[in-house]
Amino acid sequence: MDRIIYTTMTGANAAAHRQSVLANNLANASTNGFRAEMSTFRSVPMQGDGSTTRVFALEATSGYLNTAGPAKTTGRSLDAMAMGNAWFAVQGLDGLEAYTRAGSFDVSAAGQLVTPSGLPVLSDGGAPIDIPPGAEVTLGSDGTITARTGGQRPTPVGRLKLATPTAEDPLKRGDDGLFRTASGDPMPNDAAARMLSGAVEGSNVNPVESMVGMIAASRQFEQQMKLLQTAETNDKTAAQLLSING
Repeated sequence: MDRIIYTTMTGANAAAHRQSVLANNLANASTNGFRAEMSTFRSVPMQGDGSTTRVFALEATSGYLNTAGPAKTTGRSLDAMAMGNAWFAVQGLDGLEAYTRAGSFDVSAAGQLVTPSGLPVLSDGGAPIDIPPGAEVTLGSDGTITARTGGQRPTPVGRLKLATPTAEDPLKRGDDGLFRTASGDPMPNDAAARMLSGAVEGSNVNPVESMVGMIAASRQFEQQMKLLQTAETNDKTAAQLLSING
């Protein structure tokens, strides 16, 4: 009797986890640069005395959908979309270098180029970028930042760091939504990487697929619950039979 309970429990837990992942993806369908999270599971036979008749569902390595989202033209001078597999480098709240595909930048009150959440955007040298007060900023396709103050000529003030991950050291999503290398080491600047200014990358979440996935996960969870109810009914029936026979 306990076998079906434990195997069903792992199945229900897997379906509930998938439901939460899909719900988070759907909530970020309009978040610039968001990469859809994926959930995968594997069947693991339980080892022990006797035959391995029980198979549990356990979470396997989770990752993200590494395809570019749609380009959204904004015409804003501080918006940029990294091309190919390049990523913008920012400084996380932990002080370490992290990466994002969200390229909607601002100039903070302290005169630094920052993300909408206030994180400093890093230069190709790995340092925050200072913008002259009152300057009109433009971004070049190679990440060059040009500032123009008043009637003066435009002057380069730095260059955005664009980094491209490798298969040997892929990126992983952190709890803060930023990505970091699996090794923890910062990626080098990719001088060949390019970006599209005046546009931002949309989320790569497919809302229709997420909705369909949520419906399927909900049905799987209900099936697991029905199995638990069946196990409970069988247990009560067996107890009644034993009581009558006793």
